Amino acid sequence: MNTTLYEKMGLRLGTTNLRLLFILIVMVIGLGLVEGDKLFAASGLRSMGFQLPELGFLALAMMIPMLSGGIDLSIIATANLCALTVAYTLTAFMPDAHGAMGGLVQLGALLLGLLLAAVVGLLNGVLVAYLRVPPMLATLGTMTTVKGLAIGISHGDVISGFPAPVVFIGNGTVAGIPFALIVFALAVIPLSIFVNKTPLGKSIAMIGSNERATFYSGIDTRRSLLWVYLISGIFAGIAGIIMMARFDSANAAYGESYLLVAILAAVLGGVDPLGGFGRVSGVILSLIILQMVSTASILLDLSQFITLALWGGILIAASGGVVAKAWLTERLKTRSKRAVGVRKAG
Repeated sequence: MNTTLYEKMGLRLGTTNLRLLFILIVMVIGLGLVEGDKLFAASGLRSMGFQLPELGFLALAMMIPMLSGGIDLSIIATANLCALTVAYTLTAFMPDAHGAMGGLVQLGALLLGLLLAAVVGLLNGVLVAYLRVPPMLATLGTMTTVKGLAIGISHGDVISGFPAPVVFIGNGTVAGIPFALIVFALAVIPLSIFVNKTPLGKSIAMIGSNERATFYSGIDTRRSLLWVYLISGIFAGIAGIIMMARFDSANAAYGESYLLVAILAAVLGGVDPLGGFGRVSGVILSLIILQMVSTASILLDLSQFITLALWGGILIAASGGVVAKAWLTERLKTRSKRAVGVRKAG
C-alpha cells in the first residue's frame, strides 16, 4: 500500500509534532519578515535561550502529572519555595564561608532547595495516590500552603545578591550557549527515554488511559503516582533555581503567569488533558513556539497582558482541538458501525 510523504513523516514524527513543525516554519517565515533582523539575530536567539529552560522545566513538571490523568497546580509555588530556601541559605551562611567551604555551602544550598521541592512532590503524591484526593484539589491545597510558607520565609521581600557560580547557572554561557539551556537539554533526553521506554514511564501513561485496568493488570498504581509527583516537584525545583539565578533574586510571587504557559505548552505539545498520551518532543516544539511568540511580542512592543491573552487564546484553541478530534473520531466510529450493520442486514 502506497503512503504519501506526509503520512510517512506523520508515522515517524507523530501527527502532532508534524503539525507543530509546520506552525513553527510558518512563524519563522512570518516573524522573519517582520522582525527577523532582531528576533533571529545572535542577541535575540540568546535571549530566547536564556528564557526557555525555566519555562521548559515547568512544562515538563506539568507534563508528567497530565500524562497520568492528573495535574500539578503547585509547580510555581514549589519553584519559588525552592529558590527562596536556596537564597536564604546562601545569604545566611555565605558571608562566613570562603574558598572550599563557600563552594560546599553553595552546593548544600542547592541540594537543600531541591530536597524541599522533592518533599512537596512527595506530599502531592501521597495525597493523590494514597489518600485519593483529586489531583486538582490536592495540588491546589499544596500550592496555597507552600506559597504561604514561602511568604513566611521571606516576609514577602526579595532576597538577592548571590555568589557568581550560582548566578552563572542562569546567566552564564558555555561556547556561546546558555548554561541553563545545556542543563535543560541534558534533562530532556533521559526524561524522553523514561517516558517512552521504561516500565514505569509506560505505566504512568497506562494510568492516564485507565487507572482501574492498570491496577488489575498487576501494576502498583499508587507507587507510580508517587513517582509522578516526585518527578514533578524536582523539575519545578530546578526551574526555581534557574529562575533565581537568572534574576539574581528570589521572591514568593515570581513566575505566577508561568502556570498558564506550562499547561499550554503541555496541551499544545500533544499531551492529552485527560491523560494517557504525550511526547516530550511535542512539548519541546510547543515551548519553542510559545517562546518565539513571547519574544516577538516584546520586540513588537506589545503589552504583557496582550501576550497573556494570546497564550490564553492558544490554550482554548488547543483544548478545543483535542475535544473536536475526540468527537470526530467517535462520530466516524459510529458511522462505520452503522455502515457495517446495514451491509449485514442487506
